[in-house]
Amino acid sequence: MSHKRKKRSYPLETPLMPQVPRGNYLHVMEEKQRQQLKKFLLHRMFLVADIQANTEKKEITEYYDQLFQSLLKHHLGEAVTGLLLVYPTSVLHVLESSNDTLYHILLDYLSHGSSEAEFWIQKMKIVVISHNIPVRLFMQWHVSMVKVPVMYLDDVTQSQSLEEVITDFLIQTHKLSLYIFRTVKVGTKGPGDNLHRAAPDLLLPEQIIKYLCKSEEFMDPATFINMYNKPLHVMSDSEVVWPVPTSF
Repeated sequence: MSHKRKKRSYPLETPLMPQVPRGNYLHVMEEKQRQQLKKFLLHRMFLVADIQANTEKKEITEYYDQLFQSLLKHHLGEAVTGLLLVYPTSVLHVLESSNDTLYHILLDYLSHGSSEAEFWIQKMKIVVISHNIPVRLFMQWHVSMVKVPVMYLDDVTQSQSLEEVITDFLIQTHKLSLYIFRTVKVGTKGPGDNLHRAAPDLLLPEQIIKYLCKSEEFMDPATFINMYNKPLHVMSDSEVVWPVPTSF
């Protein structure tokens, strides 16, 4: 007699649901920055300069908007992000971009300075350049007018050394940058012209900006460009021969 074998029943396996990585907008922006860094290294440049009194914000914004658009169109490099603080007679400018872009920004300033006797930017100085920065402090380029003069009882430029003034300058600027990073949403117009009300303790007094503009310890763009373009000749030991070889 043939016996039918009962089929063994196996428990049904529930299919594994694909794990979708969860993230937020900050993670997306950080990943975008990492992708950018694979193309060009990023640098951060701190500039100070005198400006003509009563320079209109529209004139300043149009100049830099046209310059940045032209650089992106004609040169390979990263977009410019940063902050331009416009005081009554001076500016503090923090720029983040690739090396070639920052180089051409300085070149454009020099071209205006040599051809226009009354260009609105004067006596520009490079305070410091931070090379190969890991991430940006700014998601876009902002310009803010400091309309109300920031008054201070003590003039730190008279009581502190240049090194101390520079240290305070960098610390205060970094704090302000972090404040803008945390409070300004991507795609908005930026902090506007109310920083003297929203974060008065983070704004540097204009006297420090003027002091740095006059300091001879910092390079002006012309000196920096000349050094940048100057070829670096390194003599190897094989080139040092005595007596001097003669050619036949």
